Amino acid sequence: MERNLAFIALFAALIAALGLIPKFTLAFGVPITAQTMGVMLCGTVLGARRGALAVLLFLALVALGLPLLAGGRGGLGVFATPSVGFLLGWPVAAFVTGLIVERWNGPLALVASVASVIGGIAALYVFGIIGLAVMLDKTLVQSALLVTAFIPGDVIKAVFAGLITSGLARSRPASLLSRS
Repeated sequence: MERNLAFIALFAALIAALGLIPKFTLAFGVPITAQTMGVMLCGTVLGARRGALAVLLFLALVALGLPLLAGGRGGLGVFATPSVGFLLGWPVAAFVTGLIVERWNGPLALVASVASVIGGIAALYVFGIIGLAVMLDKTLVQSALLVTAFIPGDVIKAVFAGLITSGLARSRPASLLSRS
């Protein structure tokens, strides 16, 4: 139990630390950040349930006003921006990513990378597109076209998440909770 709580807190802190990497905000108000890779890693390393809990802890701290999002953003106001769909989708993305890693046996780097694409990109984009459509008063198609700007960077993050997860499994197998 204590070990699970420690890992959940550690990965919430990892997402916050990845927010220190400078963000690049696109014209429609959603930043490109490294934090989505942290969300992917929550799922690939911690598994579905613990990964989603780590992201929920992070979002609770943001909602309380801690400036943990890229660019030092925090507070309830961030949930009224074009990023809201992505933020609300983060726990689902971590859960889906983790579920795939837990259930699909295969080469871990490949499994974690593919899981990150499915959970950390495809599932996340569903929420992001809906959030953009609502906040920017755009159609779903228009919003889907906007998120295409994120695809190249997110695919690179998914591959890194797979490689990091595989490397962690080789060097510290007991820390890979998604496969235990």
